[in-house]
Amino acid sequence: MACLEVGEPELHKLAREDRAADAMYSLGILYSTGDGVPLDYVQAHMWFNLASMMGNGDAREWRGQLAAEMSQLDIADAQKQARAWIAEGKATEQEEVAAEVA
Repeated sequence: MACLEVGEPELHKLAREDRAADAMYSLGILYSTGDGVPLDYVQAHMWFNLASMMGNGDAREWRGQLAAEMSQLDIADAQKQARAWIAEGKATEQEEVAAEVA
């Protein structure tokens, strides 16, 4: 998978609105390297985890390599954040459907 050549705000938008695995993977790369954003392994793991769940094999590999450098507590925090991100997206989708029906 290719890393998208757009800025962090655009990647967040693509990840949120389109559930774009490539955008999630690219965010993981940014946070794992500190390229234009603060270095944050927890955020990187979260984004790699989400991209992996969407079928991005490269993200699965990066997540595994990154996890080897992280504490179990940090990995648990990243997983918790990923679950919250998914739940937030589902709530937003439900609100949008309810607004369309009303």
